[in-house]
Amino acid sequence: MAVIRDIEAVVFDVLGTLVDEPGGLRAEIRDALPASDDPAVDELLALWERHREQEQQRIAWKLRPYADTETIDAEAARRVADRAGLSDPATVARLATAGRRLPPWDDSVAALEQLAQRFPVFGLSNAAHTTLTHLGAHAGLRWHEALSAETVRAYKPAPEVYRLAVDTAGCAPDRVLMVAAHAWDLRGAHAVGMRTAYVRRPVGDPPTSADDFDGRYDGLGELVTALTVGRRR
Repeated sequence: MAVIRDIEAVVFDVLGTLVDEPGGLRAEIRDALPASDDPAVDELLALWERHREQEQQRIAWKLRPYADTETIDAEAARRVADRAGLSDPATVARLATAGRRLPPWDDSVAALEQLAQRFPVFGLSNAAHTTLTHLGAHAGLRWHEALSAETVRAYKPAPEVYRLAVDTAGCAPDRVLMVAAHAWDLRGAHAVGMRTAYVRRPVGDPPTSADDFDGRYDGLGELVTALTVGRRR
């Protein structure tokens, strides 16, 4: 296990790293459409995820003005409802806010609690401010500040999103550790000089042999040990 030294602040990706986004969305779709079988729910989840990815790419390519994830999720929920024949406005409206109610992974709450006693801890997410506020409360995530890409009107892996985290931490980039389950996210952080730690998740984007991250861990418990062994409070 790689021990990581000389870190002054820890920044966590949220969606997929601290919370199970696909699992949470799948559960919300099932609640909205209780008669749907598993293949139908999986198809609707894929429709949601494709819409979000496509729209964020269009924004990155300047083909669409910036829209936050609350807006894009509402569009995705409408597409899911139209595909499934769901017409109840209240049910569609609740589905549109599914991103606020995603479940944490089993080790997320305890790991944040431990690290927050030793480091400034930040969430850094493409999720909108409103989504992060509700999600943090729902999942019981303890961080000192939740940073949204909405602030810089861009989406990761745009460099300005990572610079937001570095500027907020108030220290040199190589003293700020970015933690994520997505190799593409860590590559973006590395490009602006941040340190990087990959944490394995069932829904993540694993690194390749070419990725030079500071550490690779099977869970957040290993990461906590790597950051705190031998470190004074």
